[in-house]
Amino acid sequence: MRVQGKVVVVTGAGSGIGRSVALEALARGARVAAVDLNETTLKETATLAPIEERVTTHVLDITDPSSVATLPAGIAEQHGSVDALIHCAGIIQPFTKVAELDDAAIQRVFDVNWWGTVHLTRAFLPVFFDRPTAHIVHVSSMGGFLPVPGQTIYGASKAAVKLFTEGLHAECSGTNVRVTVVFPGAVATNITANSGVEIPSMASAKAHRTTSADDAARMILDGMESDAYRVLVGRDAKIMDALYRLSPRRAAALITRQMQDLLRS
Repeated sequence: MRVQGKVVVVTGAGSGIGRSVALEALARGARVAAVDLNETTLKETATLAPIEERVTTHVLDITDPSSVATLPAGIAEQHGSVDALIHCAGIIQPFTKVAELDDAAIQRVFDVNWWGTVHLTRAFLPVFFDRPTAHIVHVSSMGGFLPVPGQTIYGASKAAVKLFTEGLHAECSGTNVRVTVVFPGAVATNITANSGVEIPSMASAKAHRTTSADDAARMILDGMESDAYRVLVGRDAKIMDALYRLSPRRAAALITRQMQDLLRS
């Protein structure tokens, strides 16, 4: 679905990939409903918009189903319609093994990454089925198809998003609603700060090759506009996707070694 002239909802729009997606959609002629929990950063995104009249901001806790349920009507009231959802909001877990995580940390990751995705999808689907054409994009993760030590719970939540999105694609086959799942690799964002976690050695990650948030946004919107089934963001995601299909155990071992090297550096 081409975004020009469409009303596109972007979650996580206060920073990172979500902010870049919102700005890229505006640059392509869309009207954008920017959604985020952080009101301050959401306002910053709006000030960066090329045409501020085409963007509205919506502060929302996606883990609250009653608040999410009112979002489509609130956006339609301001824009007149809603045509697409690009769901970028998500958090990582504290960088530690499952045995060392407390229940609250595990619950928080699934509340945001899994239940937030479910709440948003269920809220917008009835609206989208009434549109001439509509599109849902869910951002999963390379960690959703490949295990990353120290992010096992995060990966499990994103694997759930992966299969949920692929199932949704099948269920929407033959309808006016298109569905795309996105798998970013390493993208330069501030997700650690937004997730409220500290990873002492992650400063060294800057030495590793990452995809910029702006490049990721272009890939996501290109995929959406071509009605792609899945979008792999970054060279690392593409390589590891191919390797994991060829030899899952070898791919998992490679990631384990890379993460051990990163945390030692």
